[in-house]
Amino acid sequence: MKNISKLLGILVLLFGLNSCTEEAILDLTPVNNIPLELSFSTPSLIESSMNGVYNSAAIGQYNSTNPNGGRGYIWGAAFVQQGDCRGEDVVNTATFYQLTYTATYDPGTANNVYYWIDGYRLINRCNLMIEGVTGAVANGIISQAVADNYIGQAKFLRAITHFELLNHFSRPYNATPGATHLGIPYREVGVDTQEEIDSELLKPRNTVQECYTKIISDLNDAENLITTSDLTKASKNAAIAFKTRVFLHKRDWDNVITEGTKLTSYTLTPEPDGPFDDNYGNSESIFSTLQASTNNPGVNGAIASQYNRRRLVCISPIIWRDPNWLADDKRRSETYNSDGKPDGMIFTFSGRKYTAKYRDTDDYTDAAPVIRYAEVLLNMAEAYARKTAPDLTEALNKLNEVRNRSLADPITQAYTAANFADATELVGAILKERRIEFLMEGKRWGDIHRLQVDDLFPIDGIPAKVANGNPPASAFVLGTPYTGALGVAAIPSSDYRFLWPIPQAELNTNPTLADQQNPGW
Repeated sequence: MKNISKLLGILVLLFGLNSCTEEAILDLTPVNNIPLELSFSTPSLIESSMNGVYNSAAIGQYNSTNPNGGRGYIWGAAFVQQGDCRGEDVVNTATFYQLTYTATYDPGTANNVYYWIDGYRLINRCNLMIEGVTGAVANGIISQAVADNYIGQAKFLRAITHFELLNHFSRPYNATPGATHLGIPYREVGVDTQEEIDSELLKPRNTVQECYTKIISDLNDAENLITTSDLTKASKNAAIAFKTRVFLHKRDWDNVITEGTKLTSYTLTPEPDGPFDDNYGNSESIFSTLQASTNNPGVNGAIASQYNRRRLVCISPIIWRDPNWLADDKRRSETYNSDGKPDGMIFTFSGRKYTAKYRDTDDYTDAAPVIRYAEVLLNMAEAYARKTAPDLTEALNKLNEVRNRSLADPITQAYTAANFADATELVGAILKERRIEFLMEGKRWGDIHRLQVDDLFPIDGIPAKVANGNPPASAFVLGTPYTGALGVAAIPSSDYRFLWPIPQAELNTNPTLADQQNPGW
């Protein structure tokens, strides 16, 4: 089987593994060297191929010289870390994410380059999976029902990966009327022949509108086809939940509500740390990517290594001292186990505040959270408040459902209708709640991106941030909002740095995209 490195971001290697050590790979002789036609020759190899698709989503590859050196691109640790460090609610304390944090990247910067490359690698594996199981049905190897389940899972991953790439490499949906501006290439062909390479190289970037149409179509198919219900695998409910995110970005408020209303089997955990205390068996998490002691991005990529053990990113005083985040909120809880390791929501080091959501600093088994029910509720809350005829009662109920579990005294501290003069003020509270609830979960950039030309709470470009490095302990003293120095200046939306550049390595091999680089790069 050819290793198709000519078309960057597209590899035909299928890692079919239940664990990801090099030794385990060799157990399958190895699967990543099995010709494509054999990968779909038996039910067990087909299952291994699907597992390999998930592995590529969770681990990825950081550079071409170390194919096993993943950093969690694109749905593992990197989704969280890059989404956080592009925003203002964390501080990069070292040099690890400095180029992302300060927007000093370029077309050759590894973090954004491999976001693109690993994203399209994953997309290609999804496409090969769809084509492979379709052929397996024709050859009588598996039933159509079994194939449909795999196809649905592959379409889910294909959809959400295109969506994630859009948020970094293209402007938001409402940047132009009808979203006619350039999106990214939406790839639906599994590339494993020279003819397919030649054909794909001719494809231009789709418009953002075209990408959204395809994303929603893939998610609808996933909802209808998937029969599995594993937290770490694509499920019918994961497709529904993710549609609430897509429609929120599209500003299709009615469909956010329609999709969210379908999810009746999830409940919030009683305590805010529930999704992290038991991140593979709680009632709230809808889709997370599996990390295991033998299957994680390692010390240079695993979330617990980066955010906990090595403390490479701390909470920013900007959000830590925000008055909307009450001082006795349970999401500020700081507790430690008998070994002195944090097991609450926060821990302190040299006066700085760090997240304790990711706790396994020995084996790095913390799941990478992609979407949980709290997000669905806040997506719906915002949609209810933003409708042409706002339903402020439902919006408030959904907001309080998330916020109240973290309050020391919900009876006296819960929001009431009297707290908000109008829908605009309520939307503001919902947006602030998202920043608190999803802190250190990689979701801040998505909100910054979609709010660029918002009618109620517009954000102009990338907000100013606390200087890269270690803020002093005094910056974290509660009582007043943070008014200290902001060492990283804001970048307006009109600035070319708002978008990541298409990697130069891609442009070198793709003549069509070479003429469609993001302006300014």
